[in-house]
Amino acid sequence: MTQGHIHPINLAAARIADIFSKMGFDTVDGPELEDEWHNFDALNVPKNHPSRDMQDTFWIKNREGADKHGEKMKYVLRTHTSNVQIRAMERAVLEGDSFPIAICCPGKVFRNEATDATHEAQFYQVEGFYVGKDASLAMMVGVMQKFFSEFFETETVIRLRSSYFPFVEPGNEFDMQCFKCKGNGCNVCKQTGWIEIGGAGMVHPKVLEAGGVNPHEYRGFAFGCGIDRMVMLKYGIDDIRLLYNGDLRLVNQF
Repeated sequence: MTQGHIHPINLAAARIADIFSKMGFDTVDGPELEDEWHNFDALNVPKNHPSRDMQDTFWIKNREGADKHGEKMKYVLRTHTSNVQIRAMERAVLEGDSFPIAICCPGKVFRNEATDATHEAQFYQVEGFYVGKDASLAMMVGVMQKFFSEFFETETVIRLRSSYFPFVEPGNEFDMQCFKCKGNGCNVCKQTGWIEIGGAGMVHPKVLEAGGVNPHEYRGFAFGCGIDRMVMLKYGIDDIRLLYNGDLRLVNQF
């Protein structure tokens, strides 16, 4: 009898949850079919933001609801796991939980884009999210360095580059020092010594307000990246489509 194997993305998600758990983060999930308020509005994404266009978002036909103000809103296949941020804050406020909130959110997301070696219409993300009176960029970098060091099984250095995301201020893209060459340059990092991983920053006050949290009392940070990309980097997989085409020659290696 042939023994079954766990898919590498599932293995990675379990490993990610374990690493975050050891740092005191709870692993939570949210709906993949999401209303546009939790997916966009509450995250400070403007009504005219390009990510709301059909080119990036799968909008659901014949499915509408109403927000807390009674205004009509549509439903989408979530474009990121950041919707879980809002739901986690809402739940904490509703249930009277004490702060800080520390969660990680691994899950499937959807983008209406062409498929190639590095892009898929569906893929997996993970997000680290913390809200407390002591939240800072320095704390965020420390958490990221610990997380990626554990995942890639080698001491990792993180650097931030200024960028813009509607839901964080200040916003950053972050790079990881190449785990293979330690910054000396190799084929994995394309001789740069650094690997671009994802986005991060301090949670925007409007996002905290949308979640029912007082931004004058609490601060937060969030960072996110693609689980698929992490798997590809760690195991040397050069085409994301290999993770979804059902070829057992790939899965049987794990």
